[in-house]
Parts: sequence; structure tokens; C-alpha cells
Amino acid sequence: MMRFEQHGAALGADVFGIDLAEALTPRQVQQIRRGLNRHQVLFFREQTILTKAQQLALARNFGEPEPPPFHIQGGGEPVLDLDQTDPRGSQAANFHSDNTFRAEPPIGALLQAHVLPMRGGDTCFASTHAAFDGLSKGMQRYLEGLEAWHALEQMAARLSRPGGPPLALDASLYPPHKHPVVARHPFTGRKLLNVNYNWTTHIDGIPTAESAAILDFLYAHIRRPEYQVRLKWNVGDMTFWDNRATQHYAVPDYRERRVMQRVSILPRSH
Repeated sequence: MMRFEQHGAALGADVFGIDLAEALTPRQVQQIRRGLNRHQVLFFREQTILTKAQQLALARNFGEPEPPPFHIQGGGEPVLDLDQTDPRGSQAANFHSDNTFRAEPPIGALLQAHVLPMRGGDTCFASTHAAFDGLSKGMQRYLEGLEAWHALEQMAARLSRPGGPPLALDASLYPPHKHPVVARHPFTGRKLLNVNYNWTTHIDGIPTAESAAILDFLYAHIRRPEYQVRLKWNVGDMTFWDNRATQHYAVPDYRERRVMQRVSILPRSH
């Protein structure tokens, strides 16, 4: 029987009693959905290493696998092999939600550990629900109704190597999109902060300096330890996070090989 054990005060749960290498039953899919809505990020411990086909099949229980916008690895296939030995400078080493430059960003992602360094390489998650709840009532009221622009171009500029060619990117395929600064979760209705360092460029309709100050404050606020949980990986561990309710940070403190297999999940089109 599947069971969830709460991992952190603000978010996170360890999940036991399920083998993700087996096809999920409708009941199991519903249990995982409910657990994700409650805990925001789920840790399935010491699972069988999944093939790419198995991880894609698992992801399709919850939505559509997302082809990556940056074709740095994997030739654009939905399953990415994140193979690193020195992650310094990686844009994953910032608290962020994934690909919010999309009109409909990913609903979540599945990430499994295949090879791990002897030490280091943890992943931190922060609750955007808890971060919103932790703001003063006055700040909450001010932010509600504001919208912010999210764009791919600034990430492309960051990832382009100095002196090298710009990252191959057809920006017309991914125009900027505007999202509410405070959003409601589509399933739970809980309010959450909906800005992040990697993709948010500015708040619409206010002066540039004011926008930058507000965003910097919110980014620092989301990073507060009381809104976080930290995962120390074991080989085979699978994490499933809600991309709306959380932000994540890959700690760049290792110098040995770390290989993770990842599928990002888009909402299913109707």
C-alpha cells in the first residue's frame, strides 16, 4: 500500500509502497496526484533505474512530456540526461520554476538519480505557497493584481559562452508571456508567488527600478530556509515536483560525476 511520510514542515514527502517501474493503476495515479497537491514535492526512494521509455510512460500518466527548448543535450528528445562533473555557473543553481516563459508552463517534472558523487549534489525545494503566506498582508494585497513578463531570451544570453556563438534559438517560437505575480493553484486554489529568477524579466506597468527592487526582494524571500526542504539523493531516487507550487535549486558543490534523468511535463491538451 502506498504511503506518504511528510519530509519537511513547509513541503515534501517520502513515498513508500510503490514500484515506478510497473505500470501505474488509475488508483495509484490519483493517489500520487493527491499527494503532490498536498506535499508539493514527492520523493520516491531507491526505485529501479528506469529506461527512458519507462520514464516517458510514467510521465504520460500526468501530462505530456515537454521537448526541451534548448537542444544542448539529447537532440531535443523529451528525456534529458543531465550529466555533469562541475556544475558551477549552471542556471539550475538558482531557485527557479521551469520554463515559465511558456503560455502554459510545465506542471511538474520527474527526476531520477542514476550516478551520484561521493558527497554533495543535493537538491533544495522551496514552497511558493509558504512564501506567499509568509508575506505581510499589505505586501500580499499590493502584489495581487500585478502581472510580470517571463521571457526565454535572458536565459539564452546567460547560457551563451563569452566570445562564442550565441545559443541557437528561434525566439519567435517562444515569445514572452505575462503571468500574474500571485497565482492560484489550479487544483487546490491556494495562492502562490509566481515569479522566479531564471525567467521573470520585469513587472508590467511599474518603473524599471521599482520592478527590479520588488523582484529582488521576492527572490530573496522565497530562498528563506523555513520555506524549504533539502533532498540528499540515493541512486534510484525519483523526485516528482509541482512546478507551480515549488521552486528548486541544484546545489553546485560536487566535482565528481552526477547523472540525472529528467522528464518535464506539460498540461495535457484538450
